[in-house]
Amino acid sequence: MQMKFNTKTIHGGQEHDPAYGSVMPPIYQTSTYAQSTPGGHKGYEYSRTHNPTRNALENAFASIENGNHGLAFGSGLAAIDAVLKLLKPGDEVISTNDLYGGTYRLFTKIFEGLGIKFHFIGMENAERIGDYVNENTKLIWVETPTNPMMNIIDIKATAAIAKKNDILLAVDNTFATPYLQRPLDLGADIVMHSATKYLGGHSDLVMGALIVKDKDLAERLYFIQNASGAVCGPQDSFLALRGIKTLHIRMQRHCENGKAVAEYLANHPKIEKVYWPGFESHPNHEIAKEQMDDFGGMVSFTTKGNNYEEAIKIVENLKIFTLAESLGGVESLAGHPASMTHASIPKEEREKTGVVDSLIRLSVGIEDEEDLIADLEQAIG
Repeated sequence: MQMKFNTKTIHGGQEHDPAYGSVMPPIYQTSTYAQSTPGGHKGYEYSRTHNPTRNALENAFASIENGNHGLAFGSGLAAIDAVLKLLKPGDEVISTNDLYGGTYRLFTKIFEGLGIKFHFIGMENAERIGDYVNENTKLIWVETPTNPMMNIIDIKATAAIAKKNDILLAVDNTFATPYLQRPLDLGADIVMHSATKYLGGHSDLVMGALIVKDKDLAERLYFIQNASGAVCGPQDSFLALRGIKTLHIRMQRHCENGKAVAEYLANHPKIEKVYWPGFESHPNHEIAKEQMDDFGGMVSFTTKGNNYEEAIKIVENLKIFTLAESLGGVESLAGHPASMTHASIPKEEREKTGVVDSLIRLSVGIEDEEDLIADLEQAIG
């Protein structure tokens, strides 16, 4: 049966538990499984390799992204780590220069030392990507919208370049979620999520996800997942499954509130710039309209004067927005990238991409929009 997205979040890839007909997959809190004879088991031997609760989640991941194979990891960075382990010394990666600081740290502090070369470039104009392709290029890494500047990268155009040159294209779809954007349908080979964020949706788990269509690529990633062992446990798998069931209704409210907050900030006399792809003035607004179904709940802004201390004072004064790392939960969060999520990126490098001292990133939650705007009003002054 072909399901539409809202139905997929609840039923996609799922079956009632065969033991007792449990509607929600049970938490199989076990490390190992009884065998009647060596190799005589019911599909499960050891929970690093397979676990029924995790398998149910991986099936759900594949369903909502229109993929064929899903993999769940202990964190988003563990999922990215698995993708990079597809490469060998001498291989090269083209990555957006405006990306999550943890991804940048993993690329530069771990995998550069293992012989992988990275090119960090602006990808707002996808045609530029081809200029960096050579015979050693094996992967293009894309975030869209990017963290925290909300830049939009044309997935379809990037996929065409990747296919022409026989390069893997991986897309970090954390900010958009499959509710808004489905990269595999646009030509990507791998979709990655920090499922800690919108997929889990309740700030109560840490998890990563990979989704692919190609069976051979999936088998390579399954091998890495099992061999490296960075898997999530059954309790977190259960929580993520529960979160996905409300993804569609949560994302609808995130988008509505994100729009209201972005428009309020754009009209505030003390705010210099607001970064949100829903504005017609956004450089790649037309691409966002084409590849996304709405514009999300992530908003970044800078204050006039670009004063570091003033930005810190604003985030300290917030009452409903919580000053915290992460994003994508039902509650609204605020962060100061220069001192938090992007502190690992050298100042001169982060400022090239727009992560200046006064930049504040908001993860707009699902509270009443009037309360969120009132909170920003009192904090900004």
